[in-house]
Amino acid sequence: RCRGAAGDGAPTGNYGYTNSGYSVYEEENERLTESLRTKVSAIKSLSIEIGTEVKNQNKLLSEMDNDFDSATGLLGATMGRLRRLSRGSQTKLLCYMMLFALFVFFVTYWIIKLR
Repeated sequence: RCRGAAGDGAPTGNYGYTNSGYSVYEEENERLTESLRTKVSAIKSLSIEIGTEVKNQNKLLSEMDNDFDSATGLLGATMGRLRRLSRGSQTKLLCYMMLFALFVFFVTYWIIKLR
């Protein structure tokens, strides 16, 4: 601490700091302020990038939701057809299966005969 001119122990007008000491604190304060400003700017840009990524991911999830809804509709229609087919007469279904097996047998026989 600097003493007054009379030596009575009272600090000088700059609250006890000499001019050179005060400027060191002021420079340190400016340096820390600039460092803080840089960090805040980096955090701001990072948060903007995170927000953009979240929007893109939400858009992708929405498109996937629409695709799943579409697939669910198709699957439901297919299951309805299968139920309707299973409710039909069993002889009709057996006839179709026998015709299909006979067709596969003749195609296989024809392929083997051509070799």
